[in-house]
Parts: sequence; structure tokens; C-alpha cells
Amino acid sequence: MESYSTRCLFEWEPRDGQKKAHLYEERITLWQAESADEAIEMAKREAKAYAGEDSTYLDVCQSYWLVDPVAASGVEVFSLLRESDLEPSAYINAFFETGDEHQRS
Repeated sequence: MESYSTRCLFEWEPRDGQKKAHLYEERITLWQAESADEAIEMAKREAKAYAGEDSTYLDVCQSYWLVDPVAASGVEVFSLLRESDLEPSAYINAFFETGDEHQRS
């Protein structure tokens, strides 16, 4: 079975002391799957559960095939919170879908 990392995007509810209108999280998890599409589907299911009541999964999920396999699925390996005044669609266009990516839909 192959290993993939996936990056999903969330918008969090405002927090105390937040200076900008929105708070976004980029979150990377690892998956064992037969294909990138399967890893993305697994990550999307997990992202919807992870979002819970305090955040919204923005239906952005990218995957990357890992040369060396990993032993577990669903492990979080990176998370970044970023404040922004951009609305979700503008944020996605600015940071995830600029048109210069080498990716497939």
C-alpha cells in the first residue's frame, strides 16, 4: 500500500485577541491508501469530523505521494493557523489555487 500526505483547509471561529476577520488552518495528515484519490477521500472524511463545531472544513484537500511508506493513517504531522481579512474563496485563490500549481483536480 502506498503512503500519502494530505493538506486540508479549515476556517475557525474567531478567537479572543484575533486581529483579522478570519482564522484559517492548514493541516497535514498521513494516509496509507491505494491511490491519491483514495487518500483524499479518507482525508476529507476525517477533516469533516475534525472540524467539529468550532471550525468549517473548506473542501480543499491536496495530496502528495510519499516515496517512503508510513506505518499509520490519519496522523497529524503539521498544522498552521493564519489570520486573514480575506473571505474563504479569496483566501483559497490567494494561497491554494493561484493558477500556477502543477496539480490535477
